[in-house]
Formats: sequence, structure tokens, C-alpha cells
Amino acid sequence: MNKKIIASLLVLTGMLGVAGYTEVKKEQVAREKPVIGILQYVKHPALDAIHDGIEDELAKEGYVNGKNIKIDYQNAQGDQSNLKTMSTRFSNENADVSVGIATPSAVALANTISDKPVLFSAITDPVGSKLIKDEQKPDKNITGVSDKAPLDDQLKLMQQFMPQLKTLGVIYTSSDDSASTEAKRMIKLAENAGIKVKAYTITSSNDLNQTSQQMVANGQVDAVFVPTDNTIASAMPTLIKNTNDAKVPVFPTVDTMVEAGGVAASSINQRELGTMTGKMIVKNLRGEKVSDLPVKSIKKGTVVINQKQADDLEIKIPDAYKDAKRVDKE
Repeated sequence: MNKKIIASLLVLTGMLGVAGYTEVKKEQVAREKPVIGILQYVKHPALDAIHDGIEDELAKEGYVNGKNIKIDYQNAQGDQSNLKTMSTRFSNENADVSVGIATPSAVALANTISDKPVLFSAITDPVGSKLIKDEQKPDKNITGVSDKAPLDDQLKLMQQFMPQLKTLGVIYTSSDDSASTEAKRMIKLAENAGIKVKAYTITSSNDLNQTSQQMVANGQVDAVFVPTDNTIASAMPTLIKNTNDAKVPVFPTVDTMVEAGGVAASSINQRELGTMTGKMIVKNLRGEKVSDLPVKSIKKGTVVINQKQADDLEIKIPDAYKDAKRVDKE
């Protein structure tokens, strides 16, 4: 073979080898950025605040999306099939940590990913949801942050805002394990306090208009309690329109739901839940094992009041809450 041809082939082979090596190095460098998968169940202000809190805390700790980490944020928009598809996406890309915001997201991730850390955020009952067996000693690849509401404080608040409270309406989504757990706890607390309870359930936001109209018709209830319920949170204007028409106050558990038309709550701050979740992600990225990270929760709620709603419904703010945080929409 002509020596010039042989030399050319050797040069070409060398160039291809270098190119291949370069591509491998590029992949290795790219993969050196940790991948954080964030799966949010549905878009509404409460869950959006958690997501924002997570990313803000990561950035505060030096983990900036696109710089030294990759954040793959997915929103299922309340669709169960999307949850499965997006969980599989995180598994396929071998995400270093996957985060589920709200119970359905966390359950989907837990059912899909078993060899990488899964963190949950805003799960009211992680044991009842069968994500873990022991909040203090996670036994699998799962831990996170719970949004248990301080329901004793919430009941006390409702009684002080409504001294003549005799019948309480409780409305929640029957398929939402966290909302159901919280609603049943409030029902028990209220009944033990001598308050009559009328419970109403919905299966989707499509049911909320009719069910809430039925709940407040003909003065059947004096006030309405809404647990930490993602379906209702995403459709608060529907609920508030019907309760306002009937002059019935709504007492949710979440600050953003008070801002959206509730009167008051002993509230869990959603952004703080995100901050706490972000801190757990950082600990895991820095080498702490999931089994060494017990479930975290906010121990005491913050009272928030929608002054405009209280005024419109002619509800006097009790003296004990005069200095509470106002969250009226501007």
C-alpha cells in the first residue's frame, strides 16, 4: 500500500480516537453535575412556594441550576399517568436525588426508584401513605419533610373567631391520603370539643362547585374547614365564591389558601417546607445517607389572617390575634 495512504489512515484513525476520547470526557464532565429531579403534583401557589423554597435554598448553599447542578423540574398537572412517566424519566436519567412535592408525586417516585434517594416534601402522613415505616429511622431510600398541620391550634383559632360555632363543615378530596388523614383528625377533635361536624368529599376539582354549594346551602354549617388538600387548593376561587355567597367563613391550614380567600389559619409556611427540603437535599449531596436523615416537620404554625375576608364577612378579629400576620391579596 502507498506509504502516503497508510500515513493518512493513521492520522485519521488518531483523530477519530481523540474525538471519541473527547466525547467520553464531555459526558463524564457533564455527569459530574449532580442531577436533581423535582416532581410536582399540580400547579398552585402552595406547591409552587415549596418548589421555590427548594431552589432558593440550593442556591444559597452554592448549588446553582445549570452551573454546578442540573435541576430537572417536572409538573404532572394532576395527571396520574404523567406522574408515572416523569418518575420513569428520573430513573432513566439516573437522577442523584428525586424530590416529590405532595403525596401522589412522592408515591410515584417511591414506586419507581429504589436505588437512589427519594425525598418527599409536604406529605402529611408519610407512614400512612406507606412511604416509610418509621419517621425517625427511614428504612429504605426515602425520607423528607412532613406538612402536618397544628390542628389543635387550628380548632382553637376557629372557636375564637366563631364563638357561636356549632356546626363545622369539613370538605376534602377522598383520594388524597394526606387530606383525608388531616380531615379525619379535625373531625375527631371538633366532635370531642362538642362541635357537630358535617363532612363532604370530592373526587376531583370538577365536583367542588356542586359539593360546596350543597355544603353551605340553607345555613347547614357555620364555618368550613379545609385540610392541606392539593385539589381544593388549586380550585380555591370556586370554593370561596360559594362560601362568600352564603356568608360562611373558610378556615384552611395553608397560608396561600388564606390569601386566596380563607379567613385565618394556624398555618404551615409552604416556602419554609421547601427550604427544609432543600437543606435535606444538600445534606444528601454532601454524603449523608437517607437512613441518617429523619423526617422533618414544622413544629408550630404561624397565624395568618385575611383581613379583607374577615371584614367582608363581618367577623371581628379576636384580641389574641390582633398582631397576627395579614396575607390579603393586594
